[in-house]
Amino acid sequence: MRTLRTAAALLAVLALALLPAAPAAAAPGPVVELSRAEGGKGGEITVSGSGWKPGALLMLLICGRAAPGTGVIGGTNSCANTEGRAATVDARGAFSTKLPVAEPPEPCPCVVHVAGVTGQQDAVDRAFTVAGHPTAPLPEPSGAGRLGVLAAPRLDGSSGLLVRFGAPPRREVVLTVGNLGSAPVRDPVFEVGTSHGVFAPQYEERPWRGTIPPGGKAVVRLPAELAAGAHGDYQVSVRYAGKTLVEQPWGVGRPWGVTLFWVLLAVVVPAALFRIGMAVVDRVRPSAGPTRVSRPARTPAWSRRVRPRAPVPAAPAPGGPADDEPTTVLPWFSPDSAPSAPESSPTTKGHA
Repeated sequence: MRTLRTAAALLAVLALALLPAAPAAAAPGPVVELSRAEGGKGGEITVSGSGWKPGALLMLLICGRAAPGTGVIGGTNSCANTEGRAATVDARGAFSTKLPVAEPPEPCPCVVHVAGVTGQQDAVDRAFTVAGHPTAPLPEPSGAGRLGVLAAPRLDGSSGLLVRFGAPPRREVVLTVGNLGSAPVRDPVFEVGTSHGVFAPQYEERPWRGTIPPGGKAVVRLPAELAAGAHGDYQVSVRYAGKTLVEQPWGVGRPWGVTLFWVLLAVVVPAALFRIGMAVVDRVRPSAGPTRVSRPARTPAWSRRVRPRAPVPAAPAPGGPADDEPTTVLPWFSPDSAPSAPESSPTTKGHA
């Protein structure tokens, strides 16, 4: 009897040892709580949360055209970005901050959108009603959430010459998607976002025209563009129905043409200013002009003096020593202009 009891006890212990261990409780995800579910423009609500990664930076926005579980249609373009707030998660994974109530650019249904900016980029939406704001029904999902990526994505395109001078870099995200549901997907709207560093991607809607039947697949090309002068390591993300489909790295080289342009500008502009300054100086300063030969001043007519005529030499005696010399021709005088004979002195007269 005692042997049977001992054997039964051993079997019970072995059965308990062979049972599978109970699964550990799953870690709770991030949670967001609102102080109230409705508010008017100009009011304020308190947004608090728990279960977030300690030290993470969060972005808090009021967004329209959104609902919990479906995400924000149109991304942050449907949110009141100017009235958004940022919050930092403490060491316990909790946060609490005040958020002003603002009207988003899209009609309600509205949500308070809390998303991580750095580190773990989780996102949680809580339904919120903006009093007095217009409402509109959400678009039909048309098989939303039924698309999946069947092949590795790639980026097509290359940088042209203008990109070297600061033009916006452009690429095309090429991915092969398949319809995993039982209903056709007509004209799906994808969201393409680019991110740099620790910042969350900013998404923009990229509609695709066509119908993907159940079990079918299609090659989708979605344009992606960065800001002018962008360079460094970027990441392109494609999202559909609030679910991220692909993330593709994108390395952009530095636009050295912009640097060359500024260097040339720093050299050409001072040289041009110097040339302009020298031209202005040459025009302003007086010119020397050609050298003129100075002429003697003309004597006035009233100050001219009549020079005395030179005396006429007497003719030599004939037969004298000067016979062989040439005879000087005397000038001809008219009777009126003939020189008068010199008057004899009184002493000579008396002698005569």
